[in-house]
Amino acid sequence: MLSLLRNILIYLTICSVIGAFSVSSVKGLGIAIKGFFADQPVLQNPLTWILILTLVASVTTQINYLNKALDIFNTSLVFPIYYVLFTTIVITTSIILFKEWVAMSVVDIIGTVCGFLTIILGVFLLHAFKDMDINLGNLPHNGKTPQ
Repeated sequence: MLSLLRNILIYLTICSVIGAFSVSSVKGLGIAIKGFFADQPVLQNPLTWILILTLVASVTTQINYLNKALDIFNTSLVFPIYYVLFTTIVITTSIILFKEWVAMSVVDIIGTVCGFLTIILGVFLLHAFKDMDINLGNLPHNGKTPQ
């Protein structure tokens, strides 16, 4: 059991899944606040209070597990893995719960997926090559040499 708690994916998966609950709760609360300003009785609806409680519990749990992961593992490992996991789970949750992609055209879906893959690749490249000493002085010059 102790070796299982030394795995970074355990902490970050829990944190990301709970984080998806917080994003969904905030989205639902946004709809409730919009209804409140439209003079709808959202405060009498128990769903509003359930969303508030879910938000508080999920943010608290998410911060707790993120802090545990940061205590055990290196920050340069935690944040890229967490960012990719969190974004993947939030997009998946959004697709399932809110059916946001139903109204999107094929071009918009392809653009969204390409943007997501670009972010993942960018995070990977930033962290894979962060320790390399690359500057303008040590790049090869392929231009003409002045005479």
